[in-house]
Amino acid sequence: MRVSSARIPSQRRNLQRSAVVLIPLQVLWASVPQRFANANSIVAILPIAIAAVPIYYFRKGSPQIDFRIALFLVIGSVFGAYIGARLLKRIPDRELKLAVVVILGLVGIKELVFP
Repeated sequence: MRVSSARIPSQRRNLQRSAVVLIPLQVLWASVPQRFANANSIVAILPIAIAAVPIYYFRKGSPQIDFRIALFLVIGSVFGAYIGARLLKRIPDRELKLAVVVILGLVGIKELVFP
């Protein structure tokens, strides 16, 4: 069961876009502290991803999920989330906000230049 590699970047891009929207909305409109907004956006991705599996797997034609690649993504995501959560406790609020602004700004510029 082979998946076109052209589809994987678009799915990853959708997850990036969700974080770009979820974090600022929580901080600016809902007055959620930056630490909670980061954690909430990561937690929100899990049910979104689980709901997307049957949609991508049972689409017309062949399945669009390569479970071997997905397994590596899940393993990397679990370790990355664990390390990120541990680091989140140690980063001061001001530096965390600055890092989020820089990262979201770079993602925004990238999306404008290379859509």
